[in-house]
Amino acid sequence: MELWFTENQNENVRFGIKIKKHLYSGQSEFQKIDVFETFGFGKLLTIDGIIMVTEKDEFIYHEMISHVPLAAKPDIKSVLVIGGGDGGTVRELTRYKTIQNIDMVEIDKLVVDISKEYIKQTSENLDDSRVKLYYEDGIEFVKNKVNEYDLIIVDSTDPIGPGEGLFTEEFYQNCYNALKSDGIMINQNESPYYDKERRELVRANKKMKKVFPIVEVYQFHMPTYPSGHWLFGFNSKKINPINDSIKKWNNLNINTKYYNTEIHKGSFMLPNYVKEIINDEK
Repeated sequence: MELWFTENQNENVRFGIKIKKHLYSGQSEFQKIDVFETFGFGKLLTIDGIIMVTEKDEFIYHEMISHVPLAAKPDIKSVLVIGGGDGGTVRELTRYKTIQNIDMVEIDKLVVDISKEYIKQTSENLDDSRVKLYYEDGIEFVKNKVNEYDLIIVDSTDPIGPGEGLFTEEFYQNCYNALKSDGIMINQNESPYYDKERRELVRANKKMKKVFPIVEVYQFHMPTYPSGHWLFGFNSKKINPINDSIKKWNNLNINTKYYNTEIHKGSFMLPNYVKEIINDEK
């Protein structure tokens, strides 16, 4: 008998992965967490039936959420990661010797515990001495922070359940306040392709433009996410995402599988239909 995990990406589209073994299933205070061993994608972590991480393609997401801001602003020393319980974003950040401290705020401790046990590929650097883990609500954590971080990365789930509050204008404003004068915020911008994700893209972008003077969107290709076409937001007080500092990144000799400085520049060159979605003020 064949076992398959199937994610309903919308009412008309399903995405399936053939399963070797169901390794873990549990319910936290916030959400249902499962880990599978798959044939095509290695270990797979899902939350509430939605794919979060696979060993096969996680490097794409985590490299693009991390290296783009670090290349644009090489002197980043203090970072806040909100969400990211699988540890992949922190893993990429710890590759920079110039970063002095990383605060990671994850509301659901079980996600971190399960990732440490089953997805060591992403969670391997959560014990780095520069990393401080806070198991609390990122929305509340950032409220009273002022001028503390060079970079805030919102490595969130979709805007449902505990992730919903990470897509509000109030939260974006609090992140702005928590950043230093030339700080950068990277946020989850969903996909432009299917209706549900496209709506969230439009909403998030409009809210960001009310808060940050520089708001840009960049793209990457994620095989296991809905449509495979996914977006992040680059939001900054002063720093343009494409500047002369990007050239210096190559001197760091960081070995990446997806990110490079050509991809960096190209990721901001969006298809016309995405530009139209972002610029539509209706």
